[in-house]
Formats: sequence, C-alpha cells, structure tokens
Amino acid sequence: MSPRARLFYSLVCCAGLICLVYGIASLTVDNLPKFACFLFFSLVASRLKVNLPEINGTVSVNFLFILIGIVDLNFGQTLVLGCASVIMQSFFGRNRWPKFEQLLFNVCSTAFAVWIAYFSFHALRSGMKVNSSLWLMIAACVYFLFNSLPVAAIISLTERKALATVWTNCYFWSFPYYLIGAAIAAMVSWVDQRMNWETSLFAFPAMFVIYRSYRLYLSKLENEKQHVEEMAGLHLRTIEALALAIEAKDKTTHDHLRRVRVYAIEIAKLLNLPSDQLEALRAASLLHDIGKLAVPEHILSKPGRLTREEFEKVKIHPIVGAEILERVEFPYPVVPIVRSHHEKWDGSGYPDGLKAEEIPMGARILSAVDCFDALASNRQYRSALPLDEVIKNISEEAGKSFDPRIVHLLEKHYIELEKMVHAQGEILDHKKLSTGLKVERGLAPAAGLEISRATESTNDATFLSSIAAAREEAQTLFELSHDLGNSLSLDETFSVLCVRLKRLVPCDMMAAYILRGNELVPEYVNGENLSLFSSLSMAMGQGLSGWVAQNRRSIVNGNPAQEPWYVDNIQRSRTLRSAISVPLEGLQGVTGVLTLYHADRDVFSGDHLRILMAISSKVALSVENALAFRQAENSATTDYLTGLPNSRSLFLYLERELAQCRRHGESLTVMVCDLNGFKQINDRFGHLEGNRVLRLFATSLQASCRENDCVARIGGDEFVVVAHGLALTAAAARGVLLSEIATAAGREVCGEDLLSLSVGCAVYPADGTDTETLLAEADRRMYSEKRLHHSRGKVLTMTAGQHGQGRAAR
Repeated sequence: MSPRARLFYSLVCCAGLICLVYGIASLTVDNLPKFACFLFFSLVASRLKVNLPEINGTVSVNFLFILIGIVDLNFGQTLVLGCASVIMQSFFGRNRWPKFEQLLFNVCSTAFAVWIAYFSFHALRSGMKVNSSLWLMIAACVYFLFNSLPVAAIISLTERKALATVWTNCYFWSFPYYLIGAAIAAMVSWVDQRMNWETSLFAFPAMFVIYRSYRLYLSKLENEKQHVEEMAGLHLRTIEALALAIEAKDKTTHDHLRRVRVYAIEIAKLLNLPSDQLEALRAASLLHDIGKLAVPEHILSKPGRLTREEFEKVKIHPIVGAEILERVEFPYPVVPIVRSHHEKWDGSGYPDGLKAEEIPMGARILSAVDCFDALASNRQYRSALPLDEVIKNISEEAGKSFDPRIVHLLEKHYIELEKMVHAQGEILDHKKLSTGLKVERGLAPAAGLEISRATESTNDATFLSSIAAAREEAQTLFELSHDLGNSLSLDETFSVLCVRLKRLVPCDMMAAYILRGNELVPEYVNGENLSLFSSLSMAMGQGLSGWVAQNRRSIVNGNPAQEPWYVDNIQRSRTLRSAISVPLEGLQGVTGVLTLYHADRDVFSGDHLRILMAISSKVALSVENALAFRQAENSATTDYLTGLPNSRSLFLYLERELAQCRRHGESLTVMVCDLNGFKQINDRFGHLEGNRVLRLFATSLQASCRENDCVARIGGDEFVVVAHGLALTAAAARGVLLSEIATAAGREVCGEDLLSLSVGCAVYPADGTDTETLLAEADRRMYSEKRLHHSRGKVLTMTAGQHGQGRAAR
C-alpha cells in the first residue's frame, strides 16, 4: 500500500477498535432469545451475498437486521450483529479466505459505521420528538455511507482508481435497498411495540426478496458489461483489420503500427496504467494518424523539408483524427490520446500547447514511442538511424519533448521491446494479404472491351508518339489526382475533371450523375444539350447510366439512345452516337456515374476505359467528401430534426437584425418558448413519438408566424421566435396562440392534452441591446412562467388529493 493508503487504513482500524472496545464493555443482554434469534438471522443474511462488479468483493443483506438492531437493541448487541455477520461473510462461501489485515479492516469499518448510525438515530430521536421512521431513514443513509465509503476509499488508494468511480460503480447502486430496509425495520419495530418481538421474524422473507433483487440487478449488470467488452473487442478487431489494409496499400510504413503498438502497450504495463487506459492506448496506437486523411498526400510524401505553410497543414491531423474518432464512441478514452499525441512536455507542442501532467499519460507514451519509431524507420526524407543513436536522441529530449519517466523506461527496455516487435512480425508475416498474386483465370468483363476502330488506328503509331502519349497521360493523371483533392465543391471538382480529362478522352458531352435516394441526378453537365441534360433524372437501372450504377460495371461505346431522354425522340438520337460510362464507387458504395458522349460511333477504346477506371475511385472519394462537406454546411446552420435554423444560425441572424434595428430605430421582439409536459410524452410514448411532436409543432409554429419572422430551435424542446415591431400585447396574444398550437400538436400525436407552452418575451431596446442580453431576459421570463405553470399544476394536484381523502373519510 502507498503511504496515504497505510495512513487511511490505520485511522479506520483505530476508530473501529475503539468502537469495538466500547461496545463490548457496554454489552448487556436483557432478552437472550430475542438477541440470539436476531444474531442467527443476521448470520444467515450474511450468507446471502453477491459479488460486487469490477472488484474482488461481496455485499450481503445483513444490513436489514443491523437496522432492526439499531431500533430494538442496545449498541453492544447491534455491534455484535454487525461484526459477526461481517466475519461470517468474509470466511464462508469463498474459495480463498481473506488476509488478516483485510478482515481487520472490514470488521473495524463495520464497527465504526454501526457506531455512527446507532448514535445518530438515538440522538435524533431523543432530541426531536418526531416520528422515528424519519430518523431511521437518516440512520440508514449514515450507515450506508460509512459502511461503503471506507472500503471504496481503500480500494481507490491501493488500485489507483478514482474514489467516485469505485464508489459509484461498486456500491451506490445498493443505496435504495438500504432505504427499503429502513422502512421494513421501522414497520417491524412498530409491530413489535404492539405485539411481541417474534414478529421481527417476518423480516426474513423481505431479506430474501432484497437478496434476489441484488442477484437480478448484478446479473443484468454483468450481461451489459460482457456486451460492452464484446463490442470493445469488435472495435479493436475492426481497427486491426483497417491497419492491415493500410499496410497492404502503403509499404513505407509496413512495421510502423506494429512497433508503436508493442512499445506503447508494454510501457503502459510497466507504468501500471488502469485497464481502460490500456485499451484506449491500444486503439490509439493504431489510429493516432488517421487524421492525416485531411492532409494532402503530396505533403505527407514530400522528400524534403516542409515549408511553414505545409507544416501548418500537417498540424491539423491530431484535431481531425480526434473528431473522426469521437463518432466511434469508444468505451475508453481514445480521443484525448489521439488529440494530444503531438504535445510536448515543455508545452511547445500542438494543437493545444499542453505541458507536463496536463498531457494525458497515454498521449505522453504515444508521443515518445512514435518519435522513436520515426527515427528508427526509413522515411522519404532520410534513412533509418541505428537504435543506439535513436535512444540517444530520445534521451536528449527528456524533460523537453517527452516525459522523463517514459524516456527512462525506453532506455531500459528498448532492446527487449524490439525483440518482441520482430517476434510478432514473424508471426504476422504468414498472414499478409495476397496482393502480389497474378490471377490467370477469368473471362473479359461484360464492359465492352472489344477492339474498336480507334484502337486499331493506333497500331501504326511510332514508338516516339507512344512514349509522348504515355508521358502526357502520366502527367495529366498526376495533375488530375493532385487537383481533385484541393476543393470540396462539386462544381469545381467536376470542372477540373472535365478540363483535364478532355486531353486524354475525347468527348462532345460529359455528364456526372450523383445518386440521390434511388435516382441519378445530373450534378455537372458540359457540352451539347446542356439545358436538356441539367433538367433530367433517371431511376436506378434505367437507361445506359442507370444500368452502370445498378450493376457497377462499365460500358464502352454504348448507345446513348438508351438514355431515357432519348426514347421516342429520333431527332435527339442523331446528335450523340457513342458513350463510355463508369460507376463512381467510394467508401459508401456507388455515389454516382461518369458518362462521356461523342457524336461519332465507336470512338472510345479500351485505353479510354483504363484511364477512366484509374481515376474513378479518386473522383468518387472527392464526390463523397464534397457531398459530406455540403451536408456539414447545411447541418451547421439547420436543425436536423425540424429543418428550422439552429442556435448558431439564430445568433448570426439576431446580430444582423439588431444592427439593422439600431440603424433604423426599430424594435425587435424575441420570444423564447419551452414545451411543458414534453418529457412525459417521451416517457410514455417513446422518443420517436416525441420527435413527431417536435416536427409537427415546428411546422405549425413556422406556419403561424409572419413571412419576415424567424423561427429557430435552440435545443431539446426550446424554440425561439424573432419578430419585428411586435408590441407586448400582440406578443402576449401570440404566446396564447402558440400554446394552443403546442396543445394541438400533442393531442394529434398522443390523443391527449399533455402539452402546453411557456413563453418569455424580451423587446429591443427596452430589455437589452445585444443578443445575449435579450435571449437571457426572455429565457428568464420564460422560466418564471414555467415555474408558475408547475406551481399551478401542483396546487391542482394537492387540492384533488385532499378532496379524494375527504370522500374516502366520508
């Protein structure tokens, strides 16, 4: 144990021993059969125990007879009940008997808890002549606190876990049972006073019911814990599979993830990190550089020094990585490690400038290990350094870039850790992906790869023209690949694609279709019949482009007359006579189709298809990113559920409108609305019905306002209406109307009048001249009205209850 743990242990044992001496000295037995019966059932209750979650410990239901003893027995007898049951609980029904110091601590902490609870109850009962049931409830709370907190504290000190976490996870769930036990003890005491003590035996069935509740609750908790562990294992296996896929594509970092993972986990074990931090580090060691997806590839693969601007771009990858992983919702703290793995011990790192102990321990480990691997690996800009030189460089940064403790462990163990890396490498080398195989079998795909006239005409080309064409193709594809990642605008992406692609694939018309639901919609059109193409759409499987999207197969020299806009129109079919079409498949599947049309027949060749297939995945990824960016732009200012402006959009709107009101001397009314009874709808009918209510109310709310009014949802069941020139009387009338709308929305969805509305108004400039002041004042008035609403509801409930009691009495 640590010095603090020893000190705490000594204090608890001293206090408990004093209580034991005092209790034994004052022990008297007036009614031996009663005491013997209570002691017997207390010992039996101690056998009815369950294992505590997350720690090696048990809890029993003996507290019920201890609470009965507090009421009906003297302190010495109650102390014997408590300590004897603890001894019974510690020895019987266990595979291993406890150590003496563990048994002593358990007995002493129980004795102290019994002493505090016993004298709290009797002091309160003698001091204030009120129903003793209340004081017994307080005594039960006191006994629970002093019976559970010392054990949780010693576990926290010895296992280096947070006290609040240990106490909450292991003990707090049993608190309601103590209150139930207090109620049962009070009832037994009341019956005992009017009959005899044998009626206390009726508490035994209640004790068994509490025990069964313990078992059922902890069984459910254990099942949930097992499910969480299975999901965590699934997460980790998915991460490892993704890491394997990355290794298959990028041979320059073949051993990087393996070394970082082994070094990080082993150093964390040497530091005795808790299991949740160990699992977080295991995942972070594989995913710490996932944010480099947001860094252009030419910067990451640059063979020389980075410019200041390029380094600024690189520095975003911890933030982007953390934002990506936030969506995964790991059951352990992966995100802080990924965000902070480039922080430095002296505070000169990025992105947040954390220093020393402010940096999460997992991030400190990963930072040192990542640097170690970077120096020991071949990179584009330098060769790998010998391990002795690597560890020397790392040691020089101890106390500057890295935690000195971690550097010391690296210096001490790097040789054996390197052996572990190579040992794992030999095992994993047998599991490499078969990316170098050549598959001889397989017919040509049904994608129109037949030799066309264009292909035949190139047979006479000289080797000089072939070399020039190959060089131009390589240069164009490089420029195209580089340019595709520079913009998140679909129009810019397709515009660049059209300009670059026409150098390699001749066409009279280019159309890029995007899949929206089950339809292909032309997102970008360039060439002939521009207006016609831009206004049309087709279903999956319909026409040439629809067939490509549905079957995920390309078509070369297809017939444009199969497109739906050519059907039954001979005049149009004479315009374009051949087409080449490829599916755009991204990470989420087919995102669209790229189709090129030409006025001549059989213009496109197998080389043209090869070029389009080479860039299709890059185009698809750019399209996915652009669509995601467009969606993010919309969601940044729009509430996803109701389609109303969100709080960010509301603040921007209010700032603009207030500036206009200042210039023109106009008034502005802000109304903050909150639905009363919405939680009841969620509890009774479920969140899906609650969402229906919110959508219906939002639609009706917007329809009831004027065209120039702004209606926004700022979170949960709170809405804001901003209206120009609305007087207070009109605002009050508007509030009544809005409350009726809320009631109607609740009635339509739930069939009952469960909803009402609390509205608070603030007027510019009388109630404030800036956004925050107006919203705060309106919010304050709204909550005042909400409190009045709730108080009126309570008065009605109490009045109804009193009338009901009167009728029952009559």
